[in-house]
Amino acid sequence: MVLFDSSISPLTHSAKLSSPLLLSSLSHRPLRYAVLGAGFAGLSVAWHLLKESPKDLNLHIDLYDEMGIGGGASGVSGGLLHPYSPKVKLLWRGAECWKECMKLLSIAEQAVSSEEDLVSLSGEFGQDFGGILDRRRGIIRPATNMKTLNVLNDNAKNCLANCKIEIIDKNAAEKLVPHIHMPFNLAFYMPEAINVNSKYYLNALFLACQNIVKELSASGFGKKNLCLQKKSVYELRELEGEYDAVIICLGAKADLLPELAGKLPLRTCRGVILHLQLPDNIGEDYPDHGPSILSDAWLAIKGNRRLDLGSTWEWKSRNSSSNVSTDEASDALQELLPKASAIYPGITSWSFAGARAGLRAMPPLTPHGSLPLLGCVNNILGNDLICKYWLLGGLGSRGLLYHGWLGKLTAEAVLSCNEQIFPSELTSWKNKDSRP
Repeated sequence: MVLFDSSISPLTHSAKLSSPLLLSSLSHRPLRYAVLGAGFAGLSVAWHLLKESPKDLNLHIDLYDEMGIGGGASGVSGGLLHPYSPKVKLLWRGAECWKECMKLLSIAEQAVSSEEDLVSLSGEFGQDFGGILDRRRGIIRPATNMKTLNVLNDNAKNCLANCKIEIIDKNAAEKLVPHIHMPFNLAFYMPEAINVNSKYYLNALFLACQNIVKELSASGFGKKNLCLQKKSVYELRELEGEYDAVIICLGAKADLLPELAGKLPLRTCRGVILHLQLPDNIGEDYPDHGPSILSDAWLAIKGNRRLDLGSTWEWKSRNSSSNVSTDEASDALQELLPKASAIYPGITSWSFAGARAGLRAMPPLTPHGSLPLLGCVNNILGNDLICKYWLLGGLGSRGLLYHGWLGKLTAEAVLSCNEQIFPSELTSWKNKDSRP
């Protein structure tokens, strides 16, 4: 990455000279960053800060999360990964998002390739997937509405070459998922789509961050440090003067910081995901090659006899606990089971095995869809700030897809002190009334 090249950066000469990166290089002191949140966004930022920073730079990163790695909404994500909207339209910048997410998945898989790390992480987080980080069986979306059938057909023709959409009939669909219900004898099949074990993946990505710290520090160039701080940051002012930059990746909890409360155009939405399993007395397993299913409710297949069913949408909730009460689980089951059984009738034979929930931070709707919020927020926080404060938020229900590309962009912006790196569509929220 080229830093401070006047041909690509609009920074003034004085701004370049005051850059923390340059000052750190001149003084040989460690550059200190705080990343708030250890979910998809925070871990992607941490990885890319380590990867994109100059090798001879002394760098210290504190990763703050009182719940640990993947303890928030990211860790309870259903993990269905593809770059399309519910109408199978390629999302804004979907190609970049898909490419960078695939890179991070590969990096995480490489990090747990050693037998010792694989046994340790898969034993703790990989039980649902049979000890693997992801399940690559694709995703199928049956057509359920005649009004949108033509739109879906047209959208599917503009798919990515490395994440194809195949339009298949009832016979082909039933070979993938026996007894699947096809109201209009048509389904959209994404064979390269992936079901990710989110908690396992996040811990594997953190392991990758630790590994790159060891590799870079052992190279004899600059010293790198990454420390997980399992504690909350209640006010940004706690960090003022301690860090050169603070990157806020707190999801729905960003609005709990007093300096940002009521200033971000985010809406909160709690989602419950149900864990289902096949009872021992049911002999017909879900097929090994069977894809996950998208419809009014989604089914994320974890194995032959385990799946996740999601998700509910409780708008304006402030409940960020992953714990689900008996009543909340019962309500979710009554809401989701009829939607799922309309497409996969066999789900009525599955039994309830638990539930978890997360609080999403949903961004406002734009002409390009619901886009995350990025940018330097010093102008929102006030004057006379020594530290640079950056926001990566509002990933909504697409954190897994967005996190690779947006984490990379954020790291590059932080290292170069250049907000112009971000596409204007992701920073335009700062030019509007930011109240939710």
